[in-house]
Amino acid sequence: MSGALTRYRVIAYVVGVALLVLALVAMPLKYIGGDPFLVSVVGPIHGFLYMIYLVLAYDLARRNGWALGPTLLLLLAGTVPFVSFVAERKVTRTLLTPSSGSGRP
Repeated sequence: MSGALTRYRVIAYVVGVALLVLALVAMPLKYIGGDPFLVSVVGPIHGFLYMIYLVLAYDLARRNGWALGPTLLLLLAGTVPFVSFVAERKVTRTLLTPSSGSGRP
C-alpha cells in the first residue's frame, strides 16, 4: 500500500469521526441543550483536520492521475457525515484491486 493511500485512509477516518462528533453530539448539545461549548471546541478541530484532509486527498488523486470530477468528489467527502468512510472504502478498493485498471474511482 502506498504512503499516500495510507495517509489518506488515516485522515479520512479521523475527519469522519470528528464530523460525526460535531454533527451528532456537539450540535444537538448546542441547539437542543443550549450549551455551545463543545461546538466551539470540536468545530475548529474538524476545520483544521479537514484542511489536512484536503491536502492529502488531493495528493492521492494527483499521484493516481484522477480527473477533476472524481477528485472534487473526494475532496467534498469530508463535509458530509459518513461520506468520508464510504469514499475511503471505495478509493481503497479501487487502488488495491488488481483488476481496477487505471486506478481511478
